[in-house]
Amino acid sequence: HVQLVESGGGSVPAGGSLRLSCENSGGTINDKCLGWFRQAPGREREAVASIYTGDGITDYDASVQGRFTISQDDAKNTVYLQMASLKPEDTAMYYCAADDRIGGACPAAGYQYRYWGQGTQVTVS
Repeated sequence: HVQLVESGGGSVPAGGSLRLSCENSGGTINDKCLGWFRQAPGREREAVASIYTGDGITDYDASVQGRFTISQDDAKNTVYLQMASLKPEDTAMYYCAADDRIGGACPAAGYQYRYWGQGTQVTVS
């Protein structure tokens, strides 16, 4: 069973850091694709980063490459998004999502994920 709970959002000045957490309170994250998405007011949801917990392979959107790091802690059934050098344009509601791989790869689009958390707000000023 998959039940995702995000935490760690907040307000930080530009250049600051935050670490978001996404826990599967319903069970393990073994062999799952976990993705982080964000949506700012008036904008479409966009993919930020993803990880396949079976082998730890990650993928990042170009806008966050080098600033954000996605990682996993299997013992805690949790995936993290470490965000550094935050910019005002990173301000958004951040969501984590989970699903199985499709065709040997993690889903690229949000609509391909079945399981979602409730979101956590990140504000950079």
